[in-house]
Amino acid sequence: MSEFSHINAAGEANMVDVSSKNSSLREARAEVYVLLNSQAIGLIQRGDHHKGDIFGVSRVAGIMGAKRTSDLIPLCHPLMLTKVTVDLELQADQQRVRITSLCKLDGKTGVEMEALTAASVAALTLFDMCKAVDPAMRIDGLRVLEKTGGKSGRWLA
Repeated sequence: MSEFSHINAAGEANMVDVSSKNSSLREARAEVYVLLNSQAIGLIQRGDHHKGDIFGVSRVAGIMGAKRTSDLIPLCHPLMLTKVTVDLELQADQQRVRITSLCKLDGKTGVEMEALTAASVAALTLFDMCKAVDPAMRIDGLRVLEKTGGKSGRWLA
């Protein structure tokens, strides 16, 4: 039976000791959706939103978020990420933007939280840039799609 790894024997919050773990190539992919109204979709499609390159700004924000994950989530280890990508895909027929992220490193702990943070921060940035046009936007479906590396190997949603 699995146990929570961030709780010590006394039931207190605890940063996991990874010093004896072997380094391995680790990757994680995550996704999230931002659901928007047709006016916001149209502005994104035409590229004439008054705030400029919405996808470019959201992409950079997501990358920056991944790099700052340990500052945001108290028990996460600071990691030396070797690769972060954030992709935004307009799915106009479904009135949404799909955001996917990939985080990669050679290290002793996984990068799922960094991938989730990258996708989340990109979605929040997209929301911030479009909220004047669509204050009823919804961020939905945040999840890890896949992770590889470490002793548990590959996991796929």
